[in-house]
Amino acid sequence: MFTGIVETIGTVSTLEKQDDTSSGGGGTSLTISGAEEILSDAHLGDSISINGTCLTITEFEKSSFKVGVSPETLRRTNLGSLKQHSEVNLERAVSASTRMGGHFVQGHVDTIASIISVTPDGNALTFRLQSRDKGVLRYIVEKGYVTLDGASLTVTQVEDDAGWFEVMLIAYTQERVVMAAKRPGEDVNVEVDMVGKYVEKSVAGYFAGVQGQEMPMLEKLVSRILSEKGIKSG
Repeated sequence: MFTGIVETIGTVSTLEKQDDTSSGGGGTSLTISGAEEILSDAHLGDSISINGTCLTITEFEKSSFKVGVSPETLRRTNLGSLKQHSEVNLERAVSASTRMGGHFVQGHVDTIASIISVTPDGNALTFRLQSRDKGVLRYIVEKGYVTLDGASLTVTQVEDDAGWFEVMLIAYTQERVVMAAKRPGEDVNVEVDMVGKYVEKSVAGYFAGVQGQEMPMLEKLVSRILSEKGIKSG
């Protein structure tokens, strides 16, 4: 579990394609350098968020660590487009003393979004993004949370029919996340707020009714209202 508050930016120092070792996991293994700030309490097997993707530390030294990226993860995230010297957002998993400055983030990427435009607004930047999977837009609401490349951001506008949404990066955030340097055409990892998923499932279950009921809950409610008004249903 993460908060979406990026702790530091690391740099990809090496990539090993089609690495079949235990560290590589059959996909690509990455070595991230410049991470001394977050490795003082690191252990083998720890979870770490790299551009919003939860991965496992398989090796580490004072300022660098290694993770394996499976083929499935490469298909679902933008990690496959990383190159040597690419910068990445890093965050350790939450601890009991962590302040929840962002929101609950799992590190499970839902889809990829492409940057459509970057528009200056004073010293802030407004990013408009097109989601590869339009289905996730039902979980993205204005003033709600969304995680982009591991950074917890506030949604400023959503257009469901057009399939895009916007976020704004203030000057402070621009200096601390990799997205600020990205341009139209580049991709970001997207994880929607899990609360929306749980609410949707709970509401759907409520109206669908408990398995074995003769009549789903929604039909019962409609039938009762009609009955109170003296109208026969069916």
